[in-house]
Amino acid sequence: MYYLYNILVYLAAPFAVLVQLWRSLRDPSYRDRLGERFGLGQAIPGDIIWIHAVSVGEVQAAQPLIAQLQARHPRYGILITTVTPTGAARARFLFGDRVHLRYVPLDLPGSVKRFFDRVQPKLAMILETELWPNLYDECGKRGIPLVLASARISPRSVGKYRRLVPLFRKTLSHGIVIAAQSEPDAERFHSIGATPERTHVTGNIKFDFQPPEGIETKGRRWREKHAPGRPIWVAGSTHEGEEPVILDAHRRVLEQFPDALLVLVPRHPQRFESVRDLLAKRHERAADRSSKAAISPATSVLLGDTMGELMTFYAAADVAFVAGSLVPIGGHNLLEPASVGRPVLTGPHNFNGEEIAQLLMDAGAAFIVTDTEQIAHAVKGLLANGDLRAVMGAAGRSVLDANRGALDRLLMLVDPLLS
Repeated sequence: MYYLYNILVYLAAPFAVLVQLWRSLRDPSYRDRLGERFGLGQAIPGDIIWIHAVSVGEVQAAQPLIAQLQARHPRYGILITTVTPTGAARARFLFGDRVHLRYVPLDLPGSVKRFFDRVQPKLAMILETELWPNLYDECGKRGIPLVLASARISPRSVGKYRRLVPLFRKTLSHGIVIAAQSEPDAERFHSIGATPERTHVTGNIKFDFQPPEGIETKGRRWREKHAPGRPIWVAGSTHEGEEPVILDAHRRVLEQFPDALLVLVPRHPQRFESVRDLLAKRHERAADRSSKAAISPATSVLLGDTMGELMTFYAAADVAFVAGSLVPIGGHNLLEPASVGRPVLTGPHNFNGEEIAQLLMDAGAAFIVTDTEQIAHAVKGLLANGDLRAVMGAAGRSVLDANRGALDRLLMLVDPLLS
């Protein structure tokens, strides 16, 4: 099985490179540092903790973890690897030069060996779950402790993994420590070969997310400056196919609240231009955040075409819709608007964070909306009812407070590995 896996990986590698080059036609950043995908790059000296965070959501979740590691183990440097350029950009925005930053190599035996020759980490941590047989195998061969943090296997994925148990049993047999999000996740890991004595239930470190200090004051000031007295709702982290649905809903919102402002924030910077074109084709009364121009009373849509301001927009708004959920992307971080006390709307596709979505819905902090009609109805209802907004916002904060502590439980597993 392992031999067959490597044959398939070598056959797939050229296509993976072609995908990167194709994506680079829209976003040149996909061509940057392409050699790192094959384990090339400068050597990183010193004792290193390597943390892999696939993209933006995982990078954001890693922020409190990295702060704690730097405080508790100051002699270690931190390397963050990502898969996507947007994840890399977010890591650079959050951490600056306080960390090393690289793309994770393709799971080719040679690429993985070159990566470890240049980095030589003392500890490896993978956030969420990505099962890479060659990378995990090389950690085992070199005696590098490997921790799967906030590890999860969705019910949708476990059947596929079970068909490959011989491969994953070898992958998970190198003394890997699994810090699972929940008891069902731990059981799913057991079913594909993880050892029970090294599988722990620590929770989801996303619940330990802390909004940036002073963000609510910053949001209030942004609102007073740019849209005083206006109802505001945000559609954050939108993907292709979602913007038309949201814009149609906003037109219905305007029928009841003619001065309402929608802040529309695409997930990926390479889509800013196409969303700007969509707004123009629809003749929306739109402004661009990047232009820094004043938002006039006639502006009904603000395109959030900047990086790093989504939390400010959430804090400035009355209602937050978290996208990547109207289309089967899997949803994005519902805890960000909840952390600043905003009522949360999301679409039906939340399989990247089912537990979080369910907790927020059970607490009355979030609603599921599936189409234009439901989005418009929910937004209008919330804009008209300040008491309901306050109740939902308080419920969301309570969910975060009640589920914090996963980071401390994770560090109890990690600290002895670094002693």
